[in-house]
Amino acid sequence: MIRARYRRIILFFARMLINLALWELILPRIGFRRVAIQTRPRRMRRSAKAYRQLAVQMGGVLIKVGQFLSTRVDILPPEFTDELKGLQDEVPPAPFNEIRRLAEIEYGAPLEQVFAQFEERPLAAASLGQVHRAHLPGALGEPLADSSSSGFNRQPLTPDGYNVVVKIQRPNIEQLIETDLAALRTVGAWLHRYRPIRRRANVPALLEEFTRVLNEEIDYLAEGRNAETFAANFRNYPGVRVPRVIWTRTTRRALTLENVLAIKITDYDAITSAGVCRAEVASRLLNTYLKQIFEDGFFHADPHPGNLFVRPLSPRHPGESGESVPWELTFVDFGMVGRVPDNLREGLRELVIGVGTRDAHRVVQAYQKMDLLLPNADLELIERAEARVFERYWGKNMTELTSVSYQEMKELADEFRELIYQLPFQVPQNIIFLGRCVGILSGMCTGLDPQFNLWDHLAPFARKLISEQAHAGWETWLKEAEKLARTFLLLPLKMDATLTKIERGEISVQTPEVVQQVQRLERTLSNVAISVIFSAFLLSGIELLLAGKELIGGILLGGAGISLLSFIIRSRNRV
Repeated sequence: MIRARYRRIILFFARMLINLALWELILPRIGFRRVAIQTRPRRMRRSAKAYRQLAVQMGGVLIKVGQFLSTRVDILPPEFTDELKGLQDEVPPAPFNEIRRLAEIEYGAPLEQVFAQFEERPLAAASLGQVHRAHLPGALGEPLADSSSSGFNRQPLTPDGYNVVVKIQRPNIEQLIETDLAALRTVGAWLHRYRPIRRRANVPALLEEFTRVLNEEIDYLAEGRNAETFAANFRNYPGVRVPRVIWTRTTRRALTLENVLAIKITDYDAITSAGVCRAEVASRLLNTYLKQIFEDGFFHADPHPGNLFVRPLSPRHPGESGESVPWELTFVDFGMVGRVPDNLREGLRELVIGVGTRDAHRVVQAYQKMDLLLPNADLELIERAEARVFERYWGKNMTELTSVSYQEMKELADEFRELIYQLPFQVPQNIIFLGRCVGILSGMCTGLDPQFNLWDHLAPFARKLISEQAHAGWETWLKEAEKLARTFLLLPLKMDATLTKIERGEISVQTPEVVQQVQRLERTLSNVAISVIFSAFLLSGIELLLAGKELIGGILLGGAGISLLSFIIRSRNRV
């Protein structure tokens, strides 16, 4: 572990959390709520800028975390995410002499003996490694001289003169990762002590999942196997391209792949100029992920713009217009992949069917299967909220959804303010990377096609899933019949036990809404009493100090401080 690096990261996050607690927890509760709200955008922007500068200077996992946060437009304010977006392209490359030394150690020979050409300037630099273009030995235009188990057709030398790309790890990256993860675990332990966060997410478990994924990401042999698994899954799926792995030039820290780089998926003007319909790109992108998640259970978990390309298969002549030219959606970088276990996939299928058929009850059942709800969640209230969301927003495209008026959102929030107050959702560790992936995809599809309509794509996919369930065979129906028979046989026993409890007076009727209202009234009265005591101590102490009674005035001001501290502690414990 690098101690100086560890201390610097810890101190940075400590300052950030203290500042956040001061402005978001303490000051609003002592009369400065309006000031906290007014200054929030500027403070968020300043914090994000400070983190971006730290990440660029130190590199390693900090850049990876910043890139992840820049995509979470669903939970972070735009002032924060906009500032961190630069981390996608702001990673400084490592010096080439260090890259050369590491590559020659991996290959056991000088680069000139391994490759006919090797470009010193990196094609792309990432947080854990960087990519260089190269040319394998062989005559111009010949196929690559390496075999591959993926079965893809061998490709000739590309027009830029390089037929492969070589991904090489940054020097000392394993030590940097070890230090950064140790610091993040310390910060995660701090966050886990805060009850609202602890109720909704197991932060240490999430960090362990993040650690596992990072360790996989720096094993380039595993990444090569992931690429071949992905290629096999899409072998008979037209329009999707995966680079071939050159195993004779691949080690744990150096990965050589077929050069398939093309138009970056966020280069909208270039896509349009090439004659490719952007709406088709958005549609194919979503459909490939529906297949990955619901059919394969294995998905590309890092779909940022540098890992997705659009490759036209025929040129568009000047002045030509009309239908889209043939094209391929190309995936690269399989270091971060996700696997969907059967129970999670079942919950996700239920969720898609529920959304596709506007069945709010089925959506809530899917939440339960995926362990997204806290144990005390009000299922009936959540179901009513889902039904109202379908009623108001079903069928709207992404542009219409993002332009929903503040007043309309406020009306919905007022109608379900009890649900918003409780926030009965939690974050299971096996869904965090899937949620990140879906969030990035949503932004990409909207950027490609501002009129992109998610409902139009989910509805037919939901019908397909329903059809598959209907043809699941006699085993499914036999299981359902078995459940019904078991329930029927146990019913008399359950009724007898219930009647016995009623006779003993052991059953009480609960009215959650009334109980919640009473508890809220008790809290309000308690807060009023503490506020009166605080005001009395404060004003009396100030008057006595002004009158020259320092001792008694100081005691009363001390009492004001104690009452204020008591209010803050009580408020924190109730959250």
